[in-house]
Amino acid sequence: MSINQLIQFLVVADECRTSEEVVGELETLLRHYRFDYYGLIRQPKPNENPMQLVLMGRWPEGWPETYIAKKFVLIDPTIRYLGQAQKGFRWNETITAFKSDPHRKRMERMMMESLRFGLQDGYIFPVHGRTGLLGNMTLGGRPVDLSPVEMTLFDAVAKKAFWRLLELRRETGALQEATQVDTRMTRREMEVLNYLADGMTSNDISKILKISNHTVDWYMNGIQDKLRAKNRQHVVALAFRLGLIT
Repeated sequence: MSINQLIQFLVVADECRTSEEVVGELETLLRHYRFDYYGLIRQPKPNENPMQLVLMGRWPEGWPETYIAKKFVLIDPTIRYLGQAQKGFRWNETITAFKSDPHRKRMERMMMESLRFGLQDGYIFPVHGRTGLLGNMTLGGRPVDLSPVEMTLFDAVAKKAFWRLLELRRETGALQEATQVDTRMTRREMEVLNYLADGMTSNDISKILKISNHTVDWYMNGIQDKLRAKNRQHVVALAFRLGLIT
């Protein structure tokens, strides 16, 4: 059974002594499922090139360059959906989630472009830590239908491969240190944060919430301190990255 292959990876990954062995075991599993392409990627920070954060992967020739040159990361529906996802999902589920989005046409063009490179369909499995989204495992190529049980097990495979690679590369400490932010927000802080993400000023928010500008700024400073953000734009970028807002 295919499920046995998934369970075997979860067991064998802990026995691997090098990152190359982990990669080998994962690629054996993905060949079994006939996934042509894959990537295990750290969650990029704002303005960071996601392709530079690939822990391991294999992509169609020319696709990474096209993805970067056309700035698809800014409108990629799978990446935007990833910010709110708690478990794995199929690529084609995401475009319907943004049917009213002003970037819908660009999203559709990106999906058509990916077809030219052989990326017909695929899945993304998020990897979360205590403070939010830390990375993901992307699988794609020809259409592959996964059962609910297989989806659950692939979620576990993504987490196992991600953390095992970081452990073998001795990068877990740096990653945890970089993500030590407080994402616990009060109800009022979440209201202010969502209005800020909608592009509102302190004055706009104060009128809606019927509080003073000074009080809005006080909440904003508290949010900025919790997220260790440099400014309000950085607050919004981090909030999207951590899945606090969508």
